[in-house]
Amino acid sequence: MKRISVLIPTYNEMDNVEPLSQAIIAEFQKLPQYDYEIVYIDNDSKDETRDRLRKMCAENKKIKAIFNAKNFGQNNSPYYGLTQTTGDCVILMCADFQDPVSMIPKFIEEWENGYKIVIAIKTSSRENKFVRFLRTCYYKLIKKFSDVEQIEHFTGFGLYDRSFVNVLKDLNDPTPFLRGIVAELGYRRKEIPYEQQRRKAGKSKNNFFSLYDVAMLSFTSYTKIGLRLATFVGLFIAFASFIIALVYFILKLCYWDTFSAGMAPMLIGIFFLGSVQLIFLGLIGEYILSMNKRIMNRPLVIEEERLNFEEEES
Repeated sequence: MKRISVLIPTYNEMDNVEPLSQAIIAEFQKLPQYDYEIVYIDNDSKDETRDRLRKMCAENKKIKAIFNAKNFGQNNSPYYGLTQTTGDCVILMCADFQDPVSMIPKFIEEWENGYKIVIAIKTSSRENKFVRFLRTCYYKLIKKFSDVEQIEHFTGFGLYDRSFVNVLKDLNDPTPFLRGIVAELGYRRKEIPYEQQRRKAGKSKNNFFSLYDVAMLSFTSYTKIGLRLATFVGLFIAFASFIIALVYFILKLCYWDTFSAGMAPMLIGIFFLGSVQLIFLGLIGEYILSMNKRIMNRPLVIEEERLNFEEEES
């Protein structure tokens, strides 16, 4: 009997984990030909999420949990969780019901049709329209400048065959970006459109800084445009500065007694060039930071505890 793993990363999702498990179990009751496991990987929740997960694991051995020692971020934790599952395929979904549980049978059907990767693409969303607009602009920008194909409005929600999970294990990337890896290294995939739902309970843990981290990880991992832009803008400003200086020099020679531009152009130029330099120093710093993380090669996560994995370990 084939086993399907469902991986759910959590952080402060105490009101969602129990109803989500019930909904997933209800779906698998309609699919008796499959065995299943539900694996939660908790990123150091500060509410009662872990207490509820312990209770659920005690009541149902098919529910498993990994507790991280600290919050290792929204990229590392799900990636590590994928490599700890035992199923013939893994379905990755969020804990807040924004990813519809009803998609599970559709994923499995396409997997049985031969696709090793089946992903869900947001064609519409009930999120804030302005936020969706910004996401769309970001996806199109990355897609335009990336050397690797990028998948628009793909959050990671989807099914991954065991063979692809083994690829993820072998990568040994300390700063993985799953969405980019699926596009870069993944097998031929099936894309299924869906409408992203509103969060059922609790508040989103994403903020400007966490979203910025994800955006810059993608940007520095899959584009060269930042470094190239710094070079081209520098050349353009250098050329423009030379022309302006030449014109200024000619005017000064021709109208020695009357021409006076004052200090304003010089001050404007200094502030402008200083701003451009700071912007590109920061951008280059993002590339260096990404390199530094990879060079240090820290583990993806450190586990504090795991529940209901005893059978596999023995």
